[in-house]
Amino acid sequence: MSSSNASYTLRYFDAIGLAESSRILLTAAGVEWTEEHPEWPQEKPNQPHGRLPVLVEKSTDGSPDFVICESSNVERYLARTYGFLPADLKQAALQEQLRDLISDVVSLFFTQVQCKNKEDKAEFQTKFEGLLETLINVQTKLLKDNGNTGRMFGDKLSYADIITYGLYIKLVVGFVKFNADIADNVKSKLTPEIVKLISTVETDPLVVKYKSRGGSLVAALSA
Repeated sequence: MSSSNASYTLRYFDAIGLAESSRILLTAAGVEWTEEHPEWPQEKPNQPHGRLPVLVEKSTDGSPDFVICESSNVERYLARTYGFLPADLKQAALQEQLRDLISDVVSLFFTQVQCKNKEDKAEFQTKFEGLLETLINVQTKLLKDNGNTGRMFGDKLSYADIITYGLYIKLVVGFVKFNADIADNVKSKLTPEIVKLISTVETDPLVVKYKSRGGSLVAALSA
């Protein structure tokens, strides 16, 4: 795994959301990092795209020297820097395409949450559940093809493992404030292979220092 003298500041809300996988990546990388919770919307104009999360990479003297934003961009930068994505572009693409599918699932979830019309809400709920089922099938096949070890690729913690964990802690723990039924809905669909991945990630020596605001996802799945 790559080493770096850089330290980081992650700007995001004090909640489980779009920065969760970046939090796990920073923890797993073993780097020095802190988190800032900007006053919102007061600090909105001061962010690169007017959105969060934002990652600030600091040089050895502590001065900001590199600032990026957008959740998937931040994740991929960290994953490449610290070896959670393979250097081989084709092998990396196999993991990165999973992130795009995850993004679409999250987008559909919030679309149905924001619908005011009952018919529209029902339509987008159906679309969300259909795409979530597709994602679960894809993830389960990857896990089976990799020997059902709790890892999607190889025998070490990968970007794909981390973003999968990050998605389900959002859906099962973080997003219940938007939809009280989402946790039970998702838990009923998860396969044993995905549950094993979640446990494997949560107990990985690189990740054990990660403390979710919602506690243990393994415990939440059993609740």
